[in-house]
Amino acid sequence: MKGFVLGGVSSGVGKTVATLSIIQALEDAGHAVQPAKAGPDFIDPSHHEAIAGRPSRTLDLWLEGKDGLRRNYQRGAGDICVVEGVMGLYDGDGSSTAMVAEALDLPVVLVVDAKAGMESVAATALGFREYADATGRDVEVAGVVAQRAHGGRHEQGIRDALPDSLEYFGRIPPSGDLEIPDRHLGLEMGDEAALPREALADAAESLRADRLAVVASEPPAPETGESETAAPVDATIAVASDAAFCFRYPATIERLRERADLVTFSPVAGDPVPECDAVYLPGGYPELHAADLESAGTLADLGERATEGLPVLGECGGLMAMCQSLTTAEGETSAMAGILPADVTMCDRYQALDHVELEATAGTLTARAGETIRGHEFHYSSADVDDDARFAFETVRGDGIDGDHDGLIEYDSLGTYVHVHPESGAFDRFLERLEIR
Repeated sequence: MKGFVLGGVSSGVGKTVATLSIIQALEDAGHAVQPAKAGPDFIDPSHHEAIAGRPSRTLDLWLEGKDGLRRNYQRGAGDICVVEGVMGLYDGDGSSTAMVAEALDLPVVLVVDAKAGMESVAATALGFREYADATGRDVEVAGVVAQRAHGGRHEQGIRDALPDSLEYFGRIPPSGDLEIPDRHLGLEMGDEAALPREALADAAESLRADRLAVVASEPPAPETGESETAAPVDATIAVASDAAFCFRYPATIERLRERADLVTFSPVAGDPVPECDAVYLPGGYPELHAADLESAGTLADLGERATEGLPVLGECGGLMAMCQSLTTAEGETSAMAGILPADVTMCDRYQALDHVELEATAGTLTARAGETIRGHEFHYSSADVDDDARFAFETVRGDGIDGDHDGLIEYDSLGTYVHVHPESGAFDRFLERLEIR
């Protein structure tokens, strides 16, 4: 599968809108498009899936390593992959867009905000191209997409200014219909605020889909990972899946399905906890559904099952739901599952945002004692833990729950603020832990 990376000159330049418009343009030209996202984000990929009709692949060097990243790319379906970058092209020490492009040996199409510039767009793009050589990065900036550019003289001025080494791949016209609402943690999810198809189709007409397809290249083949040869496990995993628990990587669900039986349930809707050997609570927005989660009764049932020994693994929003209570930013408090000895409060600004490395101080659901796992944290809540709380991890990098530790453990359950990718090995440890119980 050939592909290219869409890199921005900065955050907020309109990469997601450009990505969706390019997906539309390539599909209109007859291509089967596989979307992907550089970095650990869950929200932008939901918009990719709403337009492309297939899950977006997560490509993050910190979470997956080079071969894991290449394996995850290779698992995509389609004939061309469009990889949306994270922040500005060179920003980020854990897994920048440039680092992902370099690991995959894919060309970069630079998204430049042209709202108030013409020749300066060319100067900016040339600077980003030359910066790769200056820093020893093996990154090819192939050309530009001009975001918020008008046609006529504006567009022609940009094209005339570009040197021969930079190709013009088209523009995204200014449009009020090409704006995605946002909230804490980022944009609204794709199933809540998908861009109108007509607006995307109009933008697609200003893009050169034929030239974008030509510039795409194919990454090197990855090494085979241990998990790809791992044996199935005789276990059933129940995965919470609804508007409160919507942050899960497609590769995680794939890995669980490959090695075990998987069933889903909705705590918001009050579904009973399925008959299962373990429960996975992904992240999401439990704070937006706290009252419903309390009244529905599923979390209370889950709490009872956990005291009886049912393993529950919760990530970020899942951790919040496993605690004793959740207080919203408006001061409303709702009871949660009561599995973990902590109370969670939402804050007005984010409390942690970084790539994370954790070291297990004892064996737990996702790691053996002494093992390290890598992940990502981004949350607006804080957890007030009881004095007798026990932690599974020390934080080598990141904030975790209290600045020094992460992974609250109680009964045979684990709640953590950190999202991990299956290429970290965490979910394989989870399944293997069930096999020896």
